[in-house]
Amino acid sequence: PHRPAEDIAFAVARFIQKGGSFVNYYMYHGGTNFGRTAGGPFIATSYDYDAPIDEYGLLREPKWGHLRDLHRAIKLCEPALVSGDPTVTSIGHYQQSHVFRSKAGACAAFLSNYDSGSYARVVFNGIHYDIPPWSISILPDCKTTVFNTARIGAQTSQLKMEWAGKFSWESYNEDTNSFDDRSFTKVGLVEQISMTRDNTDYLWYTTYVNIGENEGFLKNGHYPVLTVNSAGHSMHIYINGQLTGTIYGALENPKLTYTGSVKLWAGSNKISILSVAVGLPNIGGHFETWNTGVLGPVTLSGLNEGKRDLSWQKWIYQIGLKGEALNLHTLSGSSSVEWGGPSQKQSLTWYKTSFNAPAGNDPLALDMGSMGKGQVWINGQSVGRYWPAYKASGSCGGCDYRGTYNEKKCQSNCGESTQRWYHVPRSWLNPTGNLLVVFEEWGGDPSGISMVRRKVESVCAEIAEWQPNMDNVHTGNYGRSKAHLSCAPGQKMTNIKFASFGTPQGTCGAFSEGTCHAHKSYDAFEKESLLQNCIGQQSCAVLVAPEVFGGDPCPGTMKKLAVEAICE
Repeated sequence: PHRPAEDIAFAVARFIQKGGSFVNYYMYHGGTNFGRTAGGPFIATSYDYDAPIDEYGLLREPKWGHLRDLHRAIKLCEPALVSGDPTVTSIGHYQQSHVFRSKAGACAAFLSNYDSGSYARVVFNGIHYDIPPWSISILPDCKTTVFNTARIGAQTSQLKMEWAGKFSWESYNEDTNSFDDRSFTKVGLVEQISMTRDNTDYLWYTTYVNIGENEGFLKNGHYPVLTVNSAGHSMHIYINGQLTGTIYGALENPKLTYTGSVKLWAGSNKISILSVAVGLPNIGGHFETWNTGVLGPVTLSGLNEGKRDLSWQKWIYQIGLKGEALNLHTLSGSSSVEWGGPSQKQSLTWYKTSFNAPAGNDPLALDMGSMGKGQVWINGQSVGRYWPAYKASGSCGGCDYRGTYNEKKCQSNCGESTQRWYHVPRSWLNPTGNLLVVFEEWGGDPSGISMVRRKVESVCAEIAEWQPNMDNVHTGNYGRSKAHLSCAPGQKMTNIKFASFGTPQGTCGAFSEGTCHAHKSYDAFEKESLLQNCIGQQSCAVLVAPEVFGGDPCPGTMKKLAVEAICE
């Protein structure tokens, strides 16, 4: 889910107006759970949380800028805020004023509109104020509005993942048929984490089933049905060394049941189950009661005897993968085996390649969109689990900031990979000869893996005439606002993709002209003779006033400026 900047600002301002003094943001800077530290279970490596600063360290605009402006406005109110509790007055059906005063004469006011559907015109201290729905206006001098939570003055950034190189792969097939000296035998089924101690995600459960030559299914072809009940989180079923099925649970219900017909032959048959954990619980009570692995029952039905319970047979357990024991993710381990040519759509397969670090300082990520599920390492360090084949569910649509927020609002990427890009810290990389190792469980296509740079592609501003701004408090009245544009460090604006002063429509990346448009809208940003020229600059500011754009294109109509600049 993505929480709109307008709603976060509204929540913080509402807390402050009620006398709140300490705000905790979770998260303000997104992060990455590298290795197998991602919990949940079923939480990917990205711990970004749509934070004002993303997991790559880049500003997420307009959220970062809008909250910066909010706290500037709150700081202007400080002399009055610290002097006592607010006086609360009703100024409409769903509107209130919260006024703070100090003995020295300082005064600050918060004007609130809790109506989630309509603008409100209120009278406060004899002056009319228009307040957008579900918003709060801040007046540091009890007269002049410098900020409204629903009126964003900060720029919006469009971020992109830019291709930075692909790889040439070698492959090595995980051994699924033999045991080593780490294996052991027990009667009955065991809980997975109690065996692995979370040193690995993987635990093999193997047993043998004897089939008599007189079994009916050997003649009629109606094969028996194997049922495996697991506490989670994913498992692969092998019959006599052949992959028969793969199944996984979900965050809401990690438990899973596999049911499928199995081709058995007369004599001894080997049933192997690779149980896979996808993180441990990281929230909630009684962690000790959360189980993982094949806890049973495991049954075989369709035999002459009816149903056979395999749960209390002898089971052979193997902790971890052979490739893990060989340390294939390290330089020394990967050199200890013979690697073959690349393969595609092959389950339980290791891949390795070497690469040079991409030039520059832009944050990096691996695009794993062509793969299924597994783990990835760079120079022996675990980037973490990847699972782009796990698709996001939910209801995606428009995002309206108005009204009480909940996690079902403003969802995005429905039907897409829950995570496609996996953060690679540049500090992990050598200039040349970096080792990249991937273990693929399901059978993806490694030729589709690429390195990408995360960059700011363009920046936008959308500013209304007379929009509140911080300069107002110094003058005591309402001056013209400015549209501020700023590319990332090392970038400059190379092109104005869109500019319109009037009644433009759409959002950043998809602006269009409205019925009212000043025909010199582009000039203010592109002409070298103008002081505010933006082309070739990292940042610039343009006054939102008719004279800047060649005159008023539609007198009597409230206008705004929408602009998008390309950063390179």
